Amino acid sequence: MTTSTTTESPAAAPLLDLHSLVVAVWRRRRLWCSAALLGLVIGTALAVLMPTPPTAVTKVLVAHQEDQPNDPGTLIRTDAALLHTTRIAGKALETLKSPQKPADFMEDYTGTGLTNNLLQIDVMGESDADAVARARALADAFVADHVRRIQESSAAEARTLLAQRDRLRAELAQVNKEIGEGSPDSGAKASAAMESLFSRRAELTSRAAEFDRRAAEARLGTPRLVAGTQIVDAPRAVRRSPARDTATHAAIGLVLGLVLGLAVSAVGTVVADRPVLRRDIAAHLGASVIAELPRRSGKPWRRRGTRTTRERLTTTLARTVRDSAEPVSVLELGCARKAGEIAVDLARALGSEGRPVAVVDGLPAPRLAGRRAKPGDPAVAGAGPEAEAEAEGPYGGNRVGLGSVAPGTAWTDLRHLGARALLVVRAGHGSAGWLHTVARQLAEQRVPVIGVVLVDPDPLDRTDGTLWDGPYAPPRARNDRPARPNGTARPADRLPKWAARVPDTDQEAR
Repeated sequence: MTTSTTTESPAAAPLLDLHSLVVAVWRRRRLWCSAALLGLVIGTALAVLMPTPPTAVTKVLVAHQEDQPNDPGTLIRTDAALLHTTRIAGKALETLKSPQKPADFMEDYTGTGLTNNLLQIDVMGESDADAVARARALADAFVADHVRRIQESSAAEARTLLAQRDRLRAELAQVNKEIGEGSPDSGAKASAAMESLFSRRAELTSRAAEFDRRAAEARLGTPRLVAGTQIVDAPRAVRRSPARDTATHAAIGLVLGLVLGLAVSAVGTVVADRPVLRRDIAAHLGASVIAELPRRSGKPWRRRGTRTTRERLTTTLARTVRDSAEPVSVLELGCARKAGEIAVDLARALGSEGRPVAVVDGLPAPRLAGRRAKPGDPAVAGAGPEAEAEAEGPYGGNRVGLGSVAPGTAWTDLRHLGARALLVVRAGHGSAGWLHTVARQLAEQRVPVIGVVLVDPDPLDRTDGTLWDGPYAPPRARNDRPARPNGTARPADRLPKWAARVPDTDQEAR
């Protein structure tokens, strides 16, 4: 485990630590793996219980009078929207002689524009034959409606042009009549009037011929558009593989479940604000992580490693508290069982050195009282004045307290369990605010913290869990208060705001 001699300022802390977020989400892998598995099961169940109905597909080539090379697909999208109208659906149902309502039939088919002039129609039915018949009737109804609209548009345009032509011809007839009658006057003025009439007649004749030509072109364009709108791909049933459909639905459910699970895990991690990294836990508690204990594993090949780690932890803790003349307490947060095992192992290790040690079980729900004792296990006493007096007698005050710092703790009782405390904390169990509360309450009760034993650490955690005080401090006098080991004490100017410490009266007196 690496160490660092610098302390990160709270103001420099990032708003969102991606490392902590990734580690916390990975610790919740059971949640998002379960969500992914649930999505897989739901997708598979939907594919089996609600299979895709028989479907037929056909393609229609649609000719437009307003076709342009740079058309972004507006016309074909308009045709797809017109396909979903009760008029076309009703015409198709009339051809099929079906009593189904047009609004209900519109939910059974879709239209998709493949290109600017190619429309694909997908229709569902009760069987392959029914789907093919529905697709053919729908395509015929669409083509007939499109042709009718083209013809009506061309006819309306031709009628407008012919009406303009007839108006010009009537005006031309009036001009011809005036030219035929001639002017009663003579001279230059009469000659100019006749010349104006002749010019007017030529203009009217040209315009009438132009309207006549445009009307003829409008009539000639209609057959081309009508012939260009046709079914280019005959309706056919779509062959589907049940295995492929099931795999597709299962994959979609798996992805959706995984995404949803990851989102819920990430949001829950940010909202809960439960530190997981040893760096954060040490910073919030104001004490170094001196040891780690992995989670109990059900795999046989890992049990031996866990037992070896536990034995090494017991040896380290026994070496730490061996020379202490004051009782030591083991305080748990989220791991009462592990804390009880550590307390028993520690008392057994100290008792094997020739001085009997008792364990005072001060947990809210005593766990060691009904425990089956093994050879060499220390005596267990309950919390309270009578139990403490019983432990003081035969054991001479040599005891290891076992308590809890979970919400609802009686903080004033922690002092009676031990003058120094060893915190056993499960990673990701307590929130940052509660870790601050634990550190502040222990400081106010004048219970120094030996260190933190981190239970169930994350294997991906590579952060530093050691706090440093800076330069080496010389040993204190014998009548001074015992120094806090492991570098857990911090100078007053570097204490965080939440760690309101009680003034050191001895230091002030000196």
